[in-house]
Amino acid sequence: MQLEVRPDPAEVGRARRWARARLAGAGVEADEPLAETLILLVSELVTNAVVHTGRPAVLRLVLPLAAGAAAGLAAGSAAGSAAVRLEVADTSGRAPVPRCADGEETGGRGLALVDGLADRWGWSPDGAGKRIWCELDRCPEPRAAAPACDGVATAYEGLAYEAV
Repeated sequence: MQLEVRPDPAEVGRARRWARARLAGAGVEADEPLAETLILLVSELVTNAVVHTGRPAVLRLVLPLAAGAAAGLAAGSAAGSAAVRLEVADTSGRAPVPRCADGEETGGRGLALVDGLADRWGWSPDGAGKRIWCELDRCPEPRAAAPACDGVATAYEGLAYEAV
C-alpha cells in the first residue's frame, strides 16, 4: 500500500490518518504499542521528507497478514513474518544525516527517534532519490502459558499484565 505525499507540512497529518486506517484494516488496534510507535515513525519520516527535500515523496506500508489469512497459507511462507515495514521514498539524492540536537532545539531528533524506536532501519539509493525504511516487529497473539514479546506479560483470561 502506498500514499503519494505532496511537499507540504500539512501532508504529515494526512499520512498519519492514512497509516492509522491501513493498520485498522490489518487488525492492528489503535491503542496497541505497535500502532502508536508506527504512527510516530510515519510522522518523523514523512516530516523529514517534506521539510528537508521540499519534494514529493511516497509513503509505503507493508503489513503482516491477519492471523486468519496467514493460517490458510503454507507453513514457512512470507505470511509468517510479523514485521511491519514503513518506507518513505523521495527524489532527493541527499543522504539522511542524523543530527545531535541541543536541549532547546525544536528539530534534529527524527532519525534518533527512528533509531531508538524501530527494530531495524536504514536507507538506500533509489533511482535519482533515496528510500528510508524501518521495521517494527509485532508480537504474536498472546497465549495462556506464553509470555508476550519484550518481557511484557500480557493480560489473558483475567490475568493481570505487567511491564518489566
